[in-house]
Amino acid sequence: MRILVTGSTGYIGSRLVPILLADGHDVLAAMRDDGKADSFSWGDRVTPVHFDITDTDSIDAALRTADAVVYLVHSMDDGDFVRKDREAAEAVARAAEKHGVDRIVYLSGHVPDDHTELSDHIRSRLQVEEVFTESSVTSTVLRAAIVLGSGSTSFELVRRMVERLPATPVPSWMVNKVQPIATADVLQVIAAALGERPMPGSFDIGGTEVMTYPELLQRYAAVADLARPQFRVPFVPTPVVGRAVAAITGMPRGTVISLVDSLHHDMVARRGNAVTSDFADAVGDPIGVDDAIRRALTVTAHDGTDAEGTTDPQAAADSDPSWAGGFVSIEDGRVRHDASGLAAVLARRR
Repeated sequence: MRILVTGSTGYIGSRLVPILLADGHDVLAAMRDDGKADSFSWGDRVTPVHFDITDTDSIDAALRTADAVVYLVHSMDDGDFVRKDREAAEAVARAAEKHGVDRIVYLSGHVPDDHTELSDHIRSRLQVEEVFTESSVTSTVLRAAIVLGSGSTSFELVRRMVERLPATPVPSWMVNKVQPIATADVLQVIAAALGERPMPGSFDIGGTEVMTYPELLQRYAAVADLARPQFRVPFVPTPVVGRAVAAITGMPRGTVISLVDSLHHDMVARRGNAVTSDFADAVGDPIGVDDAIRRALTVTAHDGTDAEGTTDPQAAADSDPSWAGGFVSIEDGRVRHDASGLAAVLARRR
């Protein structure tokens, strides 16, 4: 198919494009600056397309020749993102209907059963879901929570909380359950949703392990060979925690606050795990949490390839955000701690 990948220069999109190309698809790589394609290893194998979610004309033009759309747009750090994301999805749905697009695949987030007290982050994802599933275009919604892989916002949040604090404060309300999924498994599911047989509807996807968020932090510390005791902190309001975590991690403030707010809910597959059912043939054995973390920390070439030249979507790549990365790495199977890197960050924080 001729597939328009929105967010093609982002974390998931930039790793998805080479998989779609390997599957024989033609890829329209949507981006605000279509000259940016040259900075990617796949840049000369795609058709760059100007795409701006605030410009309905650019949306209409981008979808004109597309058979399918992979929708990876989320703007959590951009003011009233709930309204902006809904309006952007509505524009995409209208253009898809107008031009006879065959299907839309949207990567969403887990949604609690009780829709009355959703965080803005989850409420926004749900609204975008509804826009697509209520349109006349066949739509596949994939609900995932914490995606484990170097460069993933949720993974980087875990990495920096563990690496930058000698002990980890845990608010008493932050003990809900999460079901992380490896980046590589998310990519395989998206690619499968673009196969010959359309798969309309909404699917929960996750790994095979369920744990609390503090337990996930402990799992990272164990793989990274770091001693990080935890202590409970009662009665701390969510906004205070969000701002503190943003300051500690040095990540985009609005995004961090939105993600922390979501931790009031269990972020798990509630309707069965489609990774081990509907998409089992595509994924095979899901990657475990420890293996996903280990591969994310393993040093590869700057383009995300290992010594054999094999691309690992779990690993860091040049296309990752400037704030991604940490002080722990794994080289030749050995965990290494870069004390000088940590010292430099601590000096800047003073």
